[in-house]
Amino acid sequence: MYKFNTNDFLVRIPLFIIFFWFGFLKIVHLSPAQELVKDTVYWMPFLDATVWTVIIGYWEILIAVFFLFRKTTLIAMILLLLQMTGTFLPLVILPDVTFQNSNPLLPTLEGQYIIKNIIIITAALIIGRTQLKVKLNYFKKVAK
Repeated sequence: MYKFNTNDFLVRIPLFIIFFWFGFLKIVHLSPAQELVKDTVYWMPFLDATVWTVIIGYWEILIAVFFLFRKTTLIAMILLLLQMTGTFLPLVILPDVTFQNSNPLLPTLEGQYIIKNIIIITAALIIGRTQLKVKLNYFKKVAK
């Protein structure tokens, strides 16, 4: 196992599937998380919560596509981290929905759905570590 050289596409493809699929479901209003998203983005300015849900769906599809290509990995990671901050909002805004009796040790199905995103963030960081090292080394050279 030590010598096993994984291709990062073993992680990129599942990330693509997750974000494309869930994004598409939001766009066509078939996502099981639709109401949770609407309840979370009610405070967003200018547009209705339903419109914001569709925007989030397109955002997720962009994340999916950008994760497919190494050159767009940094963009995918930035979009993902911004999206994930919104994803974790229900844990704070709607604890009665995301935790049983508002107990943070007893997540509901919705809470579990949100908490599992820690794995997605970790996978993205693993994919991006090489990309970030290359870009940081470039900026160090330019700064000298």
